[in-house]
Amino acid sequence: MRDGPNTHVGSMMDVAVSPVLALRKFGCEQSLLSRPDGSSSFVQGDTSVLAGVYGPAEVKISKEIYDRATLEVMIQPKVGLSGVRERAQEHCVRQTCEAALLSTLHPRSSLSLILQIIHDDGSLLSCCLNAACMALMDAGLPMSCLFCGVTCAIEQDGHIVTDPTSQQEKESRALMTFAIDSAERRVMMSSTRGSFSVNELQQCVALSQRASEEIFQFYRDSVRRRYSKTL
Repeated sequence: MRDGPNTHVGSMMDVAVSPVLALRKFGCEQSLLSRPDGSSSFVQGDTSVLAGVYGPAEVKISKEIYDRATLEVMIQPKVGLSGVRERAQEHCVRQTCEAALLSTLHPRSSLSLILQIIHDDGSLLSCCLNAACMALMDAGLPMSCLFCGVTCAIEQDGHIVTDPTSQQEKESRALMTFAIDSAERRVMMSSTRGSFSVNELQQCVALSQRASEEIFQFYRDSVRRRYSKTL
């Protein structure tokens, strides 16, 4: 039997302690590619995404926006052509990037973000978000805040897993991905599928906010290591 609304607060606090331990190991490298203005490779467990940023550059008149930059996001699967899934992920990534970028500083220009999936072993959308943020940082584009992606899977018994593998995603009854900002830990974007309760949604948001602290710390450590080598 599940806990009622009055007794669930305690269990939420217990669950919220675990996401840092539940996250898989991260890996990141910036400035891998010579042609883009910024690039990064981001790894979460066995999931790996390569990101490249081009711009600000000249934009086609048909896509020109007079007061801000036009952002295009393209996700290329490991094999084959982009499909419905990639289009939905592109929309989520573009939404998040547009909320973070100070695009009004580059009106009538074009920004392109290309994400190449190297390997997918779960939590792909969150890995794409993390790769995108690191690539935007590498390009030196002005942003109001950084952002990161966290994926939560709700298993059949109600247990919540952060940063799930592809096998855990297949066995789950609900999957949620959140984009969290670095300034106030707000939810900038959410993508959900499956059946879940409002209480479970709130638990996943709380877990994602707690997990984001470790991801942002990894960002800082990664950038610190990079510039300490160059100096």
